[in-house]
Amino acid sequence: MSNYNINMRQNNAVALMSRIREKANRFIVKELEERGVKGIVPSHGEIMVHLFDSKEYAMKELAQKIHRTKPTVTILVDKLVEYGYVIKEKSLEDSRVTYIKLTEKGMELRPIFQEISDKLNGFVYDGVTEQEAIFFEKMLSNINKRFEA
Repeated sequence: MSNYNINMRQNNAVALMSRIREKANRFIVKELEERGVKGIVPSHGEIMVHLFDSKEYAMKELAQKIHRTKPTVTILVDKLVEYGYVIKEKSLEDSRVTYIKLTEKGMELRPIFQEISDKLNGFVYDGVTEQEAIFFEKMLSNINKRFEA
């Protein structure tokens, strides 16, 4: 049992969020490996999730959606191309634009991602009421917005 005193502020929210993120990432990698998925790490997750919901994205648009720089997204996408999960195609109208699309192998990951997401959310929300969950998410969203300001 933790020595956490619920009546006293600890000022360790960032440290706790960091530890939770680290544990969640390890959980995701372990779950992917157990399902035989190679090459995918949590930083690829946001890209894949967006591609599951759309036919294609321009590289620049994808970078904006996941709040990463275009060079960072390029590195992540190149790894997904290497493993055969996505393809890159130049735009016919503008050769400066590159589109990213899932391959059939990439689409096959959709139910696996959903299973892992459901399992992860089970850990996060276990024993939490709907009102507590809404409040928790609102607090995290507000913290995120303050950092973006």
